[in-house]
Amino acid sequence: KKIVSSRKDIAFYIKLYPLPMHPDAKRKSETIMCEKSLKLLDDAFAGRRIPSPKCKTKSIEDNIELAKKLGIPATPTLILENSSIIAGYRDADILIKLIDNAK
Repeated sequence: KKIVSSRKDIAFYIKLYPLPMHPDAKRKSETIMCEKSLKLLDDAFAGRRIPSPKCKTKSIEDNIELAKKLGIPATPTLILENSSIIAGYRDADILIKLIDNAK
Protein backbone atom coordinates (compact mmCIF):
# COMPACT_ATOMS: atom_id res chain seq x y z
CA LYS A 1 0.00 0.00 0.00
CA LYS A 2 2.84 2.36 0.83
CA ILE A 3 4.46 1.79 -2.55
CA VAL A 4 1.37 2.15 -4.73
CA SER A 5 0.27 5.27 -2.86
CA SER A 6 3.59 6.97 -3.60
CA ARG A 7 4.48 5.45 -6.98
CA LYS A 8 1.78 5.50 -9.65
CA ASP A 9 4.10 3.67 -12.06
CA ILE A 10 4.16 0.52 -9.91
CA ALA A 11 1.35 -2.03 -9.73
CA PHE A 12 1.07 -5.28 -7.81
CA TYR A 13 -0.97 -8.21 -9.08
CA ILE A 14 -1.95 -10.37 -6.14
CA LYS A 15 -2.28 -14.12 -6.53
CA LEU A 16 -3.56 -15.73 -3.37
CA TYR A 17 -1.48 -18.80 -2.60
CA PRO A 18 -2.67 -20.53 0.58
CA LEU A 19 0.02 -22.72 2.05
CA PRO A 20 -0.92 -26.16 3.45
CA MET A 21 0.63 -25.30 6.83
CA HIS A 22 -2.23 -22.83 7.33
CA PRO A 23 -5.27 -25.15 7.40
CA ASP A 24 -7.96 -22.47 6.96
CA ALA A 25 -6.07 -20.34 4.43
CA LYS A 26 -7.64 -21.93 1.35
CA ARG A 27 -11.19 -21.27 2.54
CA LYS A 28 -10.29 -17.68 3.42
CA SER A 29 -8.64 -17.21 0.03
CA GLU A 30 -11.73 -18.52 -1.73
CA THR A 31 -13.91 -16.05 0.19
CA ILE A 32 -11.60 -13.17 -0.70
CA MET A 33 -11.73 -14.16 -4.38
CA CYS A 34 -15.51 -14.62 -4.40
CA GLU A 35 -16.01 -11.19 -2.83
CA LYS A 36 -13.14 -9.57 -4.77
CA SER A 37 -12.37 -7.76 -1.53
CA LEU A 38 -9.11 -6.15 -0.49
CA LYS A 39 -10.79 -5.36 2.83
CA LEU A 40 -11.24 -9.09 3.47
CA LEU A 41 -7.60 -9.62 2.53
CA ASP A 42 -6.61 -7.01 5.12
CA ASP A 43 -8.95 -8.65 7.64
CA ALA A 44 -7.35 -12.05 7.03
CA PHE A 45 -3.85 -10.65 7.61
CA ALA A 46 -5.11 -8.94 10.78
CA GLY A 47 -6.44 -12.26 12.09
CA ARG A 48 -10.08 -11.22 11.87
CA ARG A 49 -12.85 -13.72 11.17
CA ILE A 50 -13.47 -14.37 7.48
CA PRO A 51 -16.87 -15.77 6.45
CA SER A 52 -17.30 -18.86 4.29
CA PRO A 53 -17.19 -18.38 0.51
CA LYS A 54 -20.48 -17.53 -1.20
CA CYS A 55 -19.43 -18.87 -4.58
CA LYS A 56 -17.44 -21.67 -6.18
CA THR A 57 -14.09 -20.58 -7.57
CA LYS A 58 -11.31 -22.48 -9.28
CA SER A 59 -8.91 -19.52 -9.09
CA ILE A 60 -7.23 -20.61 -5.86
CA GLU A 61 -6.55 -24.11 -7.22
CA ASP A 62 -5.19 -22.47 -10.39
CA ASN A 63 -2.89 -20.27 -8.27
CA ILE A 64 -1.62 -23.30 -6.34
CA GLU A 65 -0.85 -25.12 -9.61
CA LEU A 66 0.87 -22.03 -11.04
CA ALA A 67 3.04 -21.67 -7.92
CA LYS A 68 4.04 -25.33 -8.16
CA LYS A 69 4.84 -24.95 -11.86
CA LEU A 70 7.01 -21.87 -11.15
CA GLY A 71 8.69 -23.49 -8.16
CA ILE A 72 7.35 -20.96 -5.65
CA PRO A 73 7.45 -22.61 -2.22
CA ALA A 74 6.49 -19.73 0.07
CA THR A 75 4.75 -16.42 0.50
CA PRO A 76 5.23 -13.63 -0.05
CA THR A 77 6.99 -14.10 -3.37
CA LEU A 78 7.31 -11.41 -6.02
CA ILE A 79 8.01 -11.92 -9.70
CA LEU A 80 9.52 -8.77 -11.13
CA GLU A 81 9.36 -7.31 -14.62
CA ASN A 82 12.68 -8.94 -15.59
CA SER A 83 11.36 -12.36 -14.40
CA SER A 84 13.52 -12.42 -11.28
CA ILE A 85 11.87 -14.01 -8.27
CA ILE A 86 12.11 -12.39 -4.84
CA ALA A 87 10.96 -14.61 -1.98
CA GLY A 88 10.23 -13.31 1.50
CA TYR A 89 9.19 -10.04 3.06
CA ARG A 90 11.01 -6.83 2.11
CA ASP A 91 10.17 -3.35 3.35
CA ALA A 92 8.84 -0.76 0.90
CA ASP A 93 12.13 1.07 0.31
CA ILE A 94 13.99 -2.13 -0.54
CA LEU A 95 11.14 -3.30 -2.80
CA ILE A 96 11.20 -0.01 -4.71
CA LYS A 97 14.94 -0.43 -5.34
CA LEU A 98 14.44 -4.04 -6.48
CA ILE A 99 11.59 -3.00 -8.79
CA ASP A 100 13.51 -0.06 -10.24
CA ASN A 101 16.61 -2.20 -10.83
CA ALA A 102 14.50 -4.87 -12.60
CA LYS A 103 13.46 -2.46 -15.37
